[in-house]
Amino acid sequence: MNTINFYSNPKRKLPGQKAGLADFSAKEAARVLAFHKSFREYAPTPLVDLPGLAACLGFGKVMVKDESKRFGLNAFKVLGGSYAIGRILAERLGRPIDSLSRDELASGPVQEKLGDITFVTATDGNHGRGVAWTARQLGMKAVVFMPKGSAEIRAANIRATGAACHITEYNYDDSVRIADKYATENGGVMVQDTAWEGYEDIPRWIMQGYMTLAVEALEQMRGMGVDRPTHLLLQAGVGSFAGAALGYMAAALGNDMPVTAIVEPHSANCIYRSLMAPDGQPRAVTGDMRTIMAGLACGEPSTISWGVLRDYAAAGISCPDYIAANGMRILASPRPGDTPVVSGESGAVTTGILECMATTEQGRAMAASLGLNTESKVLCISTEGDTSPELYREIVWYGKNSDQGR
Repeated sequence: MNTINFYSNPKRKLPGQKAGLADFSAKEAARVLAFHKSFREYAPTPLVDLPGLAACLGFGKVMVKDESKRFGLNAFKVLGGSYAIGRILAERLGRPIDSLSRDELASGPVQEKLGDITFVTATDGNHGRGVAWTARQLGMKAVVFMPKGSAEIRAANIRATGAACHITEYNYDDSVRIADKYATENGGVMVQDTAWEGYEDIPRWIMQGYMTLAVEALEQMRGMGVDRPTHLLLQAGVGSFAGAALGYMAAALGNDMPVTAIVEPHSANCIYRSLMAPDGQPRAVTGDMRTIMAGLACGEPSTISWGVLRDYAAAGISCPDYIAANGMRILASPRPGDTPVVSGESGAVTTGILECMATTEQGRAMAASLGLNTESKVLCISTEGDTSPELYREIVWYGKNSDQGR
């Protein structure tokens, strides 16, 4: 299906009118950032200004946050997994996270006090790698489950951290259930970036971990002389990343928060369907959820991110795979003077949608609904690099997933 589905959210509220934002406050964000800065690998990822692309598309400014540079792991997900693990260990030690650093958590006395811990998770690749990497950093173990069809290179990257990694015969949501069962039966600690009834603290900490990239982005924009983004395009799987980024922007900017659209693949558009639901309750998507956007192939919205997305997102967009593929090629082969960005399938879909909004009749109608124009300052987050190098080459070099109808 090559059409794009767009839903303008009539239930959108102003910050503070509905879903609470205390979890995304400046105080919480500062606590998260301080913990991440305690890792030697920490450095702000680039915010790439693309004036050539902005001029080509007819927008005032286009900026892309390049998360392929995060901790050397080629994706942003480690921000959530590392902070959640830090919070878990802080609770076991009976200390606030503010008083702990990566080095102290990895020290001999603390390791002896904590004992042997195995972290368990399910992943499409990036989250599991982040959890496994953090576990190794802190002298712990990790066991990771992946859905069927997962790229073997992503599993290999996880195993390279010393973690056990198993590709299941089930979709993402069922793999989460398998991981949870394994953790329960083997005394492991589940570190999952989606929430369900009775399991919300750890997913909340993961969401808070993602705020580091939003804090960086606002600071970097202001360094460019831009006070805030007018528009924010966020991709969603279960919605934890999108909820965290939108929640922080709403808390930090108040009524000046950006007009935000949530973008998903057609086969896993649970947030889009949930926004359309008249009762305001989340809707699940089932089945194989086949898409090149492996990181977004999730069918059940996280219960703790859903309220933020329902109340503060301006629109939901469900799109075919060629949109992500176009975004990858656009970022890899930029306009003269612009910096290239290596962006994977899930990372580039928002850039692909932005290009569509400027160049197609349907896209221009979407842009008009969102108020996108020549004065707009648009922020996209490239959440991953070429985490599946072979697929990246097939798309960027050889034109895989092109839209033949344009």
